[in-house]
Amino acid sequence: MKNRIKLIMEKENLTPARFADRLQINRAIVSHILSGRNNPSLEVVTRILSEMNYLQPEWLLNGTGRMYKDGFDAEDIPKEPDLFSQQQEFVSGESVRTEKWKETELKERVNHRQPAEYKTVDSVKTVDRKITQIIIYYNDNTFETFIPPQAKG
Repeated sequence: MKNRIKLIMEKENLTPARFADRLQINRAIVSHILSGRNNPSLEVVTRILSEMNYLQPEWLLNGTGRMYKDGFDAEDIPKEPDLFSQQQEFVSGESVRTEKWKETELKERVNHRQPAEYKTVDSVKTVDRKITQIIIYYNDNTFETFIPPQAKG
């Protein structure tokens, strides 16, 4: 069924996120189905068939028969636009290309420099630390203590 869901998404130009949003299910559910981690639940199948009522239930469930119901043309499916599609509108019989994005002129950015503030930073004095002893524990529950020569006196 995973491959049939992928085919639906491909035919309708839907990303997994848009597919989940359209079915009103969590995006992680679709991700898990597509990765093969989980099989679609009855709820997911029901939502697909109710949202996309032009699909043949037998095809979705079993992979048998045709994808679409009789009398349905796959070209009638409203497809989600992709980044590279060019949308055309027909106005009074003529094809007119619609502009989706308006170009804007880049304005030169002016950087205003402010003088740097110089501050003195006091260094933090650290205490001179020295090793006073080293203890080594052995697995037979014994230990040895070592005291460096500078710590003895």
